[in-house]
Amino acid sequence: MANVAVIGAQWGDEGKGKVVDWLASRADVVVRYQGGHNAGHTLVVGNETYKLSLLPSGLVRGKLCVIGNGVVIDPEALLAEIARVRAQGLSVSPDTLRIADNAVLILPMHGALDRAREEARGDRKIGTTGRGIGPAYEDKVARRAIRVCDLAEPETLDAKLDELLRHHNTLLASLGAPTFDKQTVLARLLALAPEILPYVEPVWERLDTLRQAGKRILFEGAQAVMLDVDHGTYPYVTSSNTVAATAASGAGVGPHSVGFVLGIAKAYATRVGSGPFPSELHDDIGKGLGERGHEFGTVTGRPRRCGWFDAAMVRQAIKVSGIQGLVVTKLDVLDGLKELKLCTGYRIGDKVVKHLPAGMAAQAAAEPIFETMAGWTTSSRSMRTWAELPPAAIAYLRRIEELVEAPIALVSTSPERDDTIVVRDPFAD
Repeated sequence: MANVAVIGAQWGDEGKGKVVDWLASRADVVVRYQGGHNAGHTLVVGNETYKLSLLPSGLVRGKLCVIGNGVVIDPEALLAEIARVRAQGLSVSPDTLRIADNAVLILPMHGALDRAREEARGDRKIGTTGRGIGPAYEDKVARRAIRVCDLAEPETLDAKLDELLRHHNTLLASLGAPTFDKQTVLARLLALAPEILPYVEPVWERLDTLRQAGKRILFEGAQAVMLDVDHGTYPYVTSSNTVAATAASGAGVGPHSVGFVLGIAKAYATRVGSGPFPSELHDDIGKGLGERGHEFGTVTGRPRRCGWFDAAMVRQAIKVSGIQGLVVTKLDVLDGLKELKLCTGYRIGDKVVKHLPAGMAAQAAAEPIFETMAGWTTSSRSMRTWAELPPAAIAYLRRIEELVEAPIALVSTSPERDDTIVVRDPFAD
């Protein structure tokens, strides 16, 4: 049985939570390998809705869950999330959750700097969540970060805070924002340490043992390929690499362990925050997609921008991330539309291209080239077999396969975990 890596193939919010939850029933361990609490997964189980940001979705299935070294962790946010899901009846303990000792911590000054910078950008805001993810990754690559393992070494914390606050307080003061007192931050970290450290270990070692024992590992990505700091619509991206290759480095396993790469895409397209969105709809159709799809960010609550499915962009995501199978979610949101459109490429000036360019000006100038297809008036909601789908819905999905040059593995027809059409079981490879 193969391991599976799940990643978003658009700009995030594709419904990865439900897919990971469904796959977790077939896995032994679920690993989160990048991002921070700027990402969110919503899982609907019967009458209960779970909103997860840092915790892997496998907790809902009672599986062993791992937060890898590629994740940046806000300890306050983590403990608050643990308390929240425990109140909903989930079991979270060192027996069900393990945290990489070499993961980087998000501290209060990271969020403060994130928000102050965004405010200073004025009309050129990137659209960050203001939760400190970017500044925490900056500290990581600048080699001044405080990591989870440092919570066990008070002397190390003390010395590292000197350098960290020298850097951040200087920046905060230059932006007119309040600065931070070392002793206050140190005291809070020392108070949090006993609550965090019982979960901590070198998770790479545990994952290696599980792999050698033949256990099935599910790697759970956050955000999506087009928000990748290298391959996305830069600078309107997240601060980490979101492509499937990051599953290896962000969990501490070899690339051969990643397994089958499953990409998630909505049957239409959405985006939260700023940045280019060639197929965006500013009319009643776009508004209707948002209303029927309940398109609000899990973490931010911000309304998502909505548009037609961008096959050119998804094809690009598939190529750069090695996606082997596609999951199409929220197909039922398109029910009742008489006409659908697929973006097949872009016109930039007098040129036609089939991928989003890297340059900001070129991205902003990209005009979508649409192909029109018939919609369907009968419902696809809660369908569980391919044969039950309306013929026009099947034609739509087949055309997506042709345009993105990848097979569809799963189709989701409602938020319910069992309303999933299985074309190909990723764990069967």
